Order: sequence, then structure tokens, then C-alpha cells
Amino acid sequence: MKHEKHEKTEEKETVNESEQKTEQTAETKAEEGSPKDSASSENESSEEKADSESKDEAKSEEKKEKSPEERIAELEKENADLKDQLLRRAADFDNYRKRMLQEKQDAFDYGNANLLKDLLDSLDNFDRTLDAAKDAKDAKSIADGIRMINKSLVSMLENKYNLVAFGKEGDDFDPDLHEAIGMQQGDVKKEQLAAVYLKGYKLKEKVIRHAKVMVVKPAE
Repeated sequence: MKHEKHEKTEEKETVNESEQKTEQTAETKAEEGSPKDSASSENESSEEKADSESKDEAKSEEKKEKSPEERIAELEKENADLKDQLLRRAADFDNYRKRMLQEKQDAFDYGNANLLKDLLDSLDNFDRTLDAAKDAKDAKSIADGIRMINKSLVSMLENKYNLVAFGKEGDDFDPDLHEAIGMQQGDVKKEQLAAVYLKGYKLKEKVIRHAKVMVVKPAE
């Protein structure tokens, strides 16, 4: 009996030793894998903590209200900037207004410069005609010279400046074009120009001078 008990005791100790070895092996494996897992977990925890602290700081800054003095300083700066912009625009507009007035005055003062320059040729021709008239033996040569000057002048005004003369004897009377300075009755079916004392002129389509005429109207 003692011998059997001794064998059972030895078998039990062998089993306990085997279980202890198995537990030690498992603990060793767990310890071998734990450093990496622990380090990774610590890094993740550190990053999450940093992100959380950063978000908390941002929220804290957003929630932080500026002091009245800071707000007043900002408003004063904005006001100064707006005043500066207003003054600059006012100065620009004043310069533009002065420039427009100057251009308008220049157009008024020198708008006829081209026309006057073209008229100088006719004036020169008149001077030549007058000089020639001193030695002329007949009036016809003088009249021919004046007629040539007139033709040249009218051609220049018509072709270059669109100045059109109107008003001839026999034309129908038009109160929009003609100014009647006298009327008489005659053998006509409707009012006509009996005589033209001054020609009328149009600049393109606008009448700049009405023709002064004598009108003949149907007899009653």
C-alpha cells in the first residue's frame, strides 16, 4: 500500500510540474509579445491625447472673447481704413471732374481749329485776288477769281464738313427750312419761293440757318 501511495504521489507531482511548465511557457510567450503591443498602444494613446488637447485648446481660443479695449482698437483701425479709402476715392473723382472740365473747355476753345485751318487757304486766295485786282484792266478777271474761290470754299465745306446749302427760286416753301420775310400772290398752285435773299445751310441733317426767302402763294 505504501508503495502504491508513493507512486501516485510521484505521478501527481509529475502532472503538477508539467502544468507549471505549461503556464510558464504561456507567460513567457505573453511577455515576449507584450512590449510591441504595449508600445503601439502607448503611442496611439499619446496621439489621441495630443489631438484631444489640441482640440480643447482651439475650442478654448474660440470661446475666448476679446476684451473691450481690443475690440475698440480693431474698430478704430477699420474706421481709419474706411476714411482713407473714402478720401482716396474723393480725390480720384475730383481729379476726374477737373480733367473732364479741362477737356470740355479745350473742345470749346479749339474745336474749330481744323475748320479755321482749312479756311486759311480761302483767305490766302482772297488776298491774291485783291493783289491782282490792283493791276486788273477789267472786272471780269476779278469776278472769275472770286468765283473760283467761292467754288473751292463751298466744295471744301460740303465734302469735308457735310455742310449743305439749300434754297433756290421755284422750290416749294417749307417752314421748317425757310423763313418767309415777305409774301405775294401769283399764278401758282402752292406756295413757292419767289426769291432767295440768304441761302440756308444744314450740317448733315440739322438746320443751322434757315433760308430767308420771298414766298409766292396761290391767288385767292
